[in-house]
Amino acid sequence: MTTTLPPRAVRRCHHPVNLFHSTVYFSPEFGEELAGVGVTDPHAAYFAGRAAAMGAVGAGAVAGTFYNFNHALIARHLPAVWETASPADVLAARLRAVDRTVRRLLGDAVDSAELAEAAELALRATEACTRHARPLYAAHADLPVPDAPHLAYWHAATLLREHRGDAHLAALLGAGLDPLEAVVSHTATGTGVSPRWVLASRGWEQSDWDAAVERLRERGLMDEGGALTEAGAALREEVEDHTDRMDTAPYARLGAAGVERLTELAKGFLARAAAAGAFPRDLAARG
Repeated sequence: MTTTLPPRAVRRCHHPVNLFHSTVYFSPEFGEELAGVGVTDPHAAYFAGRAAAMGAVGAGAVAGTFYNFNHALIARHLPAVWETASPADVLAARLRAVDRTVRRLLGDAVDSAELAEAAELALRATEACTRHARPLYAAHADLPVPDAPHLAYWHAATLLREHRGDAHLAALLGAGLDPLEAVVSHTATGTGVSPRWVLASRGWEQSDWDAAVERLRERGLMDEGGALTEAGAALREEVEDHTDRMDTAPYARLGAAGVERLTELAKGFLARAAAAGAFPRDLAARG
């Protein structure tokens, strides 16, 4: 039996679930816990924290699965970081950081029936995820599900994030958008990360950004003012539509009512986290 979901229901649900997952990487607790196992550089901590499920991988594997980071930046930290802390050490530190971060951001909601319900719904959705051609998701799918509801919800959010993310990379490749063109065009939609954050976190220079803008202009996807053209906006929408199509199964598993309920719960937890200072004020492309 095929479940029909309302238009864009998949991405509307994924968005707050994904952003809740990402709160840990902006938290002071993450840096503290990774420093506790010897990883003190913020870039090294992020690469190790997100890649550890794949094992002691090198820069190539991370560049391939993270997509929009400069390989040269990654290579400064991987595989050397594994000489300081093993993947198992990093995963344990990350989970401790998640525990502390979510408790700080959500307060007494950590023990609520609503969070337990969100965890149950999100985990049920992951039952329909697939490993093939999804390396970052597949690696995380082999990790055990934590017992505590707030950790189980974050774990499920991680699985749903990486499942969609792996599919999104295929959509970007199909659209002919290289790593930096993908970021530049996303930022131009007004829903991405600010250029300052991209350059600081992903290892690119302003000249790299400018060159990507020029390539997009040559394809007729951006205008002289740096805005997306009609063709550029259509291409970005097709990328998201293509991603939705490849990411439908987990949400179809829940059915329309289940997706609506998970979206409602996820938005509530995300709003509470954001109000508690989960994200930097200047993170977004537009205020």
